[in-house]
Amino acid sequence: ADCTAAELAEMSELLPVMEKALRRVFRPDGINCGYNGGASAGAGVPEHFHFHMLPRWTGDTSFLTTIGQTRIMPQTLAETYAQVKPVLAELLAGQG
Repeated sequence: ADCTAAELAEMSELLPVMEKALRRVFRPDGINCGYNGGASAGAGVPEHFHFHMLPRWTGDTSFLTTIGQTRIMPQTLAETYAQVKPVLAELLAGQG
């Protein structure tokens, strides 16, 4: 709520770029986007906020998370980073 117009504009410009990168890399059916703000929402810094963008596919819900209390991790964050970074760099270079 205390962000400047410039800070909000910057985030607003980055969200569709990230969505394009995720769509190119993972070819999802949809995207979930969530906002986290405040110290207890991440990083322990009261002024901190960030977004999570997650690729989603039709039927990707699983009983493992809700019933089995188990998370499926099909690839590591390092693998995801390696896939997304060059696409994101290309998209950001094209903006400027």
